[in-house]
Amino acid sequence: MNHTLRNPAVYLLFVLPTFALYALFFLYPVVTSVYYGFTDWNGLESPRFVGLGNFASAFRDGLFWVSVKNNLIFILFSVFVQIPLIVLFALLISRVKRLKGFYKTTVFMPSILSTSIIGILWGFMYHPSIGLFNHLLGFFGIEPIYWLADTRWALLSILIANAWQWMGFYIVLVLAAILSIPKEIDEAAEIDGASGLKRAVRMTLPLIRPVVSVIVMLSIAGAMRVVDIVLVMTGGGPAGATEVMASYMVNKAIKYGEYGYGTALSLLIFAIALALTALYQIAFVRNQERIEF
Repeated sequence: MNHTLRNPAVYLLFVLPTFALYALFFLYPVVTSVYYGFTDWNGLESPRFVGLGNFASAFRDGLFWVSVKNNLIFILFSVFVQIPLIVLFALLISRVKRLKGFYKTTVFMPSILSTSIIGILWGFMYHPSIGLFNHLLGFFGIEPIYWLADTRWALLSILIANAWQWMGFYIVLVLAAILSIPKEIDEAAEIDGASGLKRAVRMTLPLIRPVVSVIVMLSIAGAMRVVDIVLVMTGGGPAGATEVMASYMVNKAIKYGEYGYGTALSLLIFAIALALTALYQIAFVRNQERIEF
């Protein structure tokens, strides 16, 4: 038995099935995607090599740049609107004395629902005739708003629905970080006369900064890959107002049969997401001090 375990071929034998599955379902699709990104292919005929033609077309494509802008809006909304609200709600729940588990479960519930369900649910709430929001506006004599059909409101409507789905997940993460802070630190600050607001700003926030930093990075990555809620609620419309890079890629490849161009867009999405997360890591994460209790 010991002699068998000393043989490297035995370990290789155990690793090979896993590596074969990894190569089949990950490496092969990645390599073929890179290849098809340099071709003109409609999914039926033989692909025709066009070099950098697809990427040049993307940079000249006005709708592609609209989708890039919308992804940047998703990132800015996530970082500057969602994250402050996430931290605020986590701080409020951490101060609750009773039913803390109920609040944690309640805020976490939307994140375990399917995005399709979220999109349909909020689609009904945004409905111009029977929707909840227009009924509320009607009480004040305000005309109905076509939330998902008006270019002025469609993207904001999706941003709100997407935030409602995922904020609870991040609230639970921040709450776990807050509750992991030793109570002695908070009690000492309270004895010294620090108010609840001062303790939150000057003590709690610096101690949970590493967790918040991770959430910022996850939010950036999530904003770059958002697609399902857009496809369910608007399909990228009206007039491309809610189109994001991933939905534009799906529409180009699936709806219009431009698989080569769609694959090139997927490579651009990957490159942009990788660059943004790398820049964030370099600019913020490496400069953070490690905090230990």
